[in-house]
Formats: sequence, C-alpha cells, structure tokens
Amino acid sequence: MSENYDLVVLGAGPGGYVAAIRAAQLGLNCAIIEKEYWGGVCLNVGCIPSKSLLKNAEVAHTLQHRAREFGFSFDNLTLDYGKAFKRSRQVSGRLVKGVGFLMKKNGIAVYDGVGTLLDANRIEVVMGDGEKAILNATNIIIATGARPRPLPGAPFDGERIISYKDAILSDNLPEKLIIIGGGVIGVEFAYMWANYGVDITIIEMMPHLLPNEDPAVSKLLEKAYKKLKVKVMTKTAVSKITPTDDGVSVTLPDGSTLEADKVMVAINFQPNIEGIGLEAAGVELTERGNIAIDDQMRTNVPNIYAIGDVATDFRLAHIASKMGMIAAEAMAGKETKPIEYLMMPRATYSVPQVASFGYTEAAAIEAGYEVNIGSFNFQANGKALGLGERDGFIKIISDAKYGEILGASMIGPDVTELLPELTLAQNVGLTAVAIAQNVHAHPTLSEALMEAAHAVEGQAIHA
Repeated sequence: MSENYDLVVLGAGPGGYVAAIRAAQLGLNCAIIEKEYWGGVCLNVGCIPSKSLLKNAEVAHTLQHRAREFGFSFDNLTLDYGKAFKRSRQVSGRLVKGVGFLMKKNGIAVYDGVGTLLDANRIEVVMGDGEKAILNATNIIIATGARPRPLPGAPFDGERIISYKDAILSDNLPEKLIIIGGGVIGVEFAYMWANYGVDITIIEMMPHLLPNEDPAVSKLLEKAYKKLKVKVMTKTAVSKITPTDDGVSVTLPDGSTLEADKVMVAINFQPNIEGIGLEAAGVELTERGNIAIDDQMRTNVPNIYAIGDVATDFRLAHIASKMGMIAAEAMAGKETKPIEYLMMPRATYSVPQVASFGYTEAAAIEAGYEVNIGSFNFQANGKALGLGERDGFIKIISDAKYGEILGASMIGPDVTELLPELTLAQNVGLTAVAIAQNVHAHPTLSEALMEAAHAVEGQAIHA
C-alpha cells in the first residue's frame, strides 16, 4: 500500500498533532503516525495525569494538616490512592479521545504503527497487525519526543529503579522512596506522594531544588517541603544504585548508603532518535544528540522538519506545540517569527506553585543588564489570604535603561496562571508600567502582579 501526502508527521504528541492540525488548516493533505501515545507523553503519562494526582494530593494535605484551620473535623479519615489514580487515568483518557476527534475533524489520515524514514520523501509504517504502508511525503515533521535518561550503570527496571512513567502508571505506593533529581518532575512527585504518607527523600546535586529558578524561590520551596517532612539533600551526588532483596540501596560519594523500597530517577531526558531512519534521510544531529534545526524548524534536509523534545533541550509541551505551528506555517509559505526560548513560560506544579520566564535577577545581571526589580509578597494580597495561601512572592526583572521586561520569578498560589500576562507584555514590548496601569480586578491573585509591576518603578501601593 502506498499513499501520497503533502505532510507526514512522525509522532502525535503536543508538537506533532498540533503541527498536523495547523497544516490541515492551511490546506495541506496530512497524515500522522503514532506507535503508542496519541497526545504524547504529556497527555498520557506526564503533565495531564500528574496534575490530576496533584489536585488529589492538595485535598489530602488540607484534610490531614489544615482541617482545623478551615473548621472541619472528622474521625477515621482514609486516603485511597487507587481512586486518585483511577481519576487521573480518566482525565487522561478523555483528552486522548479528544485528540482522535481532532484528527478526524481536520481530515488527517491516522496511522497506528511504527514509522521509519526510508529517504527524504518516504516513510514506511508497520502497523500493529503487521501490515505495512509506504507514505510518500512532500514534507516530513519528526516529532518523536524524548525519554527519561537513567543513571549510568542503573537501567530502569520498572520495579525498584523507576522513571516518572513507571511511577505515574502505578496505583500502588511504596512506603519509602528516594527521588534522584530535584527538578520539576522530582518536586511534583514528592508533593504528590508525600501527602499519601510516602517517606520521601530528594537528592539533588546542585545547591537548591529547582536549580534553574531564582534562589529565593528555591529556598521558599525547600522550607515548604521541610514542613511536609520531605527530606531534601542538596549538593549531593549519587555514586551507585543497587537493587537489594527487598528494595534498593543508593550509595553516596562518601560511601554512606540510603535504603528505600524504590528509587525514582528524574535527572534528564534523551531524544528519541534511534531507529527512525535519520541516517537514511541524511538528517544531522547537534553535539548534544538532538536533531539540528533552524528558526523555522527545518533540518539540514530542506523538506524535513523536527520539533519538540527531539529537537530542543527546552522540553515543554507548549514549546513543542509552538514549534509545530511554526513548522506547518513555514512549509505553507507563511511568514514566521523565531521562538525566543528563554522567554517561554516555565511552570512547576508543586505546592506552592513555581512559575517563571526569561532571566532570573542574577542571570540578567550576569548578561550585562542594569536591572530594576519589583517584588510583592502574597501575604499582603487579600485573595491569597482568603485562600489560606499566603506564602510566596512575585518578582519582576526589568531593564533599568529601557524598561523592557527581562523576566519574572514567582512562587505562590496558582502563579502558573499569572504567566500569560507577563509573557504577552514581554512579547509585544510592553513595560512593567503598562502592567501597573492596567486595572486588575479585586480581589484577585493578579493584583500581586500589578503591585510587583508598580514596585519596579518604586511605586507599590500595598508593599
């Protein structure tokens, strides 16, 4: 069987399926190939089910630790993680079905199978039933994503040495867990499982949790996790992981060991570049092993594009989607604007939440900027106090000379929802003054954003 298409997309994650939809909207005849997860890691085993589990963990935390504060009392509280897990799979399943509907709605041909490039214009697809098809493509988008990187010498076994994927697909919790890596995945799972009674230790080799964030943000998060009884070991490396008869042993450089039922390794990702025919098509890689692309997501082969985790170290679903839209528009002859990856929003759904974009204060100064800083604490925000979530702050970093917004660092209640106002302002060249002058509804968390913007010019009202 052989079919002809204007575009064939290899991979149906948040980059691939969005690219296919945008290309179809622009009049291209499209096909998309996916071997396992329609909607990608994000919808199936990543950001979507984890947010469902985090909501359950927040409720569990309130009932266990703050019931008296809110005026609740009860006897014999039970927490059923199995129910939380089931809800997370239902949420995921609903959205995955939605991706299938969107493919049908936009007239995109769907292939369930494994795709391999035969050359720059042909992809062989092997379907689940063994049937094969050759897809002839004027253009190809590679969107095969990335997978968790194991610690050297300690491959994932799915039982004792696990990845986030193993963790999120399990409805049974260990009594004791060691998390190696204090980045986004590590801190989110720590909150999620600690509130269901799991004894958690996070090991991070950098000085703080979330090492890419403003140090003041990381310190406040570490303080919150200490209250949660999560043990945090920073400036600590791991020498070896050894499965034992009843669990796992983690050896530190000083020879000491930590014991647990499981260890979750959350240190990094590696792009899925193997076995997809890159060599046959002549597609080149970067020194870091990603597919090399230009500002329009083109590879060195002019009709082949690459997007998402396979082509960038900025491994976020919303960045993959934006890359997909740019690739589709470029091949359709539309004018595109390069992505400023540094200015893309970054969100961590710990409690308190962490959100940021652009430069931290230290990074802006190191880059040579003279900066003005505007900060505002949530403890002076009426909505935050009403929610019972007063810990946290917003910090806006601005260029002192021109007023350009260089970045922001936030920690506190629902701060991930406050990012778009800041990133929109930065993207269209608005200054902090424009944000300050915009009327924000009262009482809202966004008023803290307005106050921080006023503070950039030294004019905060309620500071």
